[in-house]
Amino acid sequence: MNNIADRLHCFVRKQWIMAQTWEHVLFAHWQVSKTQLTPLLPAGLSLDLYQGTAWVSVLPFYLSTLRPRFLPPFPGAKAFPELNVRTYVIHDRRPGIYFFSLDASHFLAVQMARTFFHLPYVHATMTFTEQQESIQFWSRRNTESQAECTASYFPISQPKPAAPGSLAHWLVERYRLYTSSSKHLYYQDIDHEPWQLQKTAANVKANEVALAANIDLPVQEPLFHYARKQDVRFYPMGKCQTIKELPK
Repeated sequence: MNNIADRLHCFVRKQWIMAQTWEHVLFAHWQVSKTQLTPLLPAGLSLDLYQGTAWVSVLPFYLSTLRPRFLPPFPGAKAFPELNVRTYVIHDRRPGIYFFSLDASHFLAVQMARTFFHLPYVHATMTFTEQQESIQFWSRRNTESQAECTASYFPISQPKPAAPGSLAHWLVERYRLYTSSSKHLYYQDIDHEPWQLQKTAANVKANEVALAANIDLPVQEPLFHYARKQDVRFYPMGKCQTIKELPK
């Protein structure tokens, strides 16, 4: 299904329940072996491939606004850094995103996301600083692994949308996420304007958070994209199916 149809599907089916604003979003994309990723997916999901290739992306960003529909922003939870590790999947011909992990520095937001949205959030200590459009990001999990991630980046071009059919478009224009619990596979639709992407000079060290998900990132430099800001709306979660057994 194309992106326009994905977005219309959200509008005609249900109303959004939560809005977020993401700022200074860095996309770092690695091509990863299909044989490495396939065993890590829950039953019911298959890898979505671009010209036969599978990809993993790491996204540090700053979540500047978080609010439910018809309510003000959550107290104390309206601004905090976040770090996502994700891949690209498909279920019942609907492409989407599957998160291996989502790290955030706000403890309450982490607990709520794990409880009500079945997302694999991890509480982490984070710093996020901006100076003249140059971003410095650091994260360390408050878990036994203490997995770290560092990133520094700044834009070096004017923003523009990704060309339809391009790898960049395939990677960023996603309007559904999938997640799982012990017995069920869930989906959640999202909506936003097309990403306005910029080229970026960046340095990312994400091996530890990737290895925590049993992903060995290649040594080659990733493909980078940067977006200054994005407003995102989230729709109610739905249940795809019951899962008899998930990979451990």
